[in-house]
Amino acid sequence: MTDALRIEPAPGHYVLRGGGAVIGETDNAVWLYDDGPEPRLYLPRADIAMEFLDPSETVTQCHLKGTASYFSIVSKSMVIKDVAWSYEAPLPGAEAIAGMLSFFDDKVTVERI
Repeated sequence: MTDALRIEPAPGHYVLRGGGAVIGETDNAVWLYDDGPEPRLYLPRADIAMEFLDPSETVTQCHLKGTASYFSIVSKSMVIKDVAWSYEAPLPGAEAIAGMLSFFDDKVTVERI
């Protein structure tokens, strides 16, 4: 485990699908490398159809990034709970992901086109 993180641009165009719909597309994603087993892709909130996401009551803490708040996909036919998280006010060193969203791989599909 390291106590450092690295944030790099994620070249390419990414499409986010969840709940049977395209809910985001971006050319401005970033990869975050931290002490987890895999890097995490973060997408700008401006490129996500936020009307599909409702804030959740779930909150977690990360010693490198700070406090994460969670979102659920809500549609007429289903709710996918805690599908994404965001660091609204990340700790020093993680400022580049402020307000961006990362999604659980087992709850949505993110494809690089």
